[in-house]
Amino acid sequence: MTAQPHLLHVFPTFAHGGVPIRISTIINHFGDRYRHTVLSLDGPTDCRSRLKPGVPAEVHAFEGSAKGLPGRLRAIRGYIKSQAPDLLLTFNWGATEWALANTLAPLCRHVHLESGFGVEEAERQIPRRVYFRRLALARTSQVVVPSFKLVGIATDIWKLPKHKIKHIPNGVDCALFAREPVEDILPGFTKHPDELIVGTVAPLRVEKNLARLLKAFAQLSGIEQKTRLLLVGDGDQRAGLESLAKELGIGERVVFAGHSEDIDQLLGLIDVFAMTSDTEQMPNSILQAMASGRAIASLDVGDVKAMLPENAQAFVTPKHDDDAFRRALETLLCETSLRHEIGESNRAHAQNVYAAEKMFAAYEKVFDA
Repeated sequence: MTAQPHLLHVFPTFAHGGVPIRISTIINHFGDRYRHTVLSLDGPTDCRSRLKPGVPAEVHAFEGSAKGLPGRLRAIRGYIKSQAPDLLLTFNWGATEWALANTLAPLCRHVHLESGFGVEEAERQIPRRVYFRRLALARTSQVVVPSFKLVGIATDIWKLPKHKIKHIPNGVDCALFAREPVEDILPGFTKHPDELIVGTVAPLRVEKNLARLLKAFAQLSGIEQKTRLLLVGDGDQRAGLESLAKELGIGERVVFAGHSEDIDQLLGLIDVFAMTSDTEQMPNSILQAMASGRAIASLDVGDVKAMLPENAQAFVTPKHDDDAFRRALETLLCETSLRHEIGESNRAHAQNVYAAEKMFAAYEKVFDA
């Protein structure tokens, strides 16, 4: 590699979301150690706001327009040649054509990072994608995954060699998320005395299945008069979710806060962090809620249960058992001492197991291999 290695990151999208935010955090951490070019294949580059001023990173929307796979592969190879990166990093299914373009006749070292799937692969892998991944990742240097579930998928289903699979759990800045909340951080939202807040942080996309959370919240029994639901995030599902909240009779108790980049300053306003996604692997939002000392009620998807300390795992419920999830929410809201005990266990576990420094060290080895 050169004195300042050039890393070319290819994202399906660089809109706000878990993977772009995590990689932005890693880029910021290393400062000018590397030079970065970031591509957003679908256009949005909103997550550039997460990059610190002065970090040597250029963010672009890729403007390839070739039709047909052969034409797209030629265009991709032309772009890679023009950039002459020391390392190509491709992210998730949406960037696998870039992996294939480099695999056919390698132009540079390549690492693929797989962090999860869309709703179309929430229950099972799509066969044609499995075969495409096997081909596209055949000559990849490494495949980096954050969850044990993805390790199994990459080896057992994609049939990739075990020595190529690198398991790097996501990390969290524990000191940052341990700070006290800022009471007026969300415009138009003030937490009232003796009020309990159920909250989540997620893009309002279909795979997050926030309709399930709205329905569970509407069915809470005995505490409904002192609870509100806080949804932090934005997306194409917002209008439908707002309509559903009104239909369920909880419109006045649901706060749609929109996107926020100050998650560390608002998580402390939440009493119980909730996650109802159809598909996850190792969600950053769960790590952030843990580091913030929040009790968590979640569906059992990806590695979520394994991420939590033993005493918190009872509140991770089967994916298709909505009643069990509602009961988990009710228990954590009603039992104050238990809620605080679980929150402190989550905080300590995040500090002991998922400190960001461990993640940074692992990615440094990947970048410099």
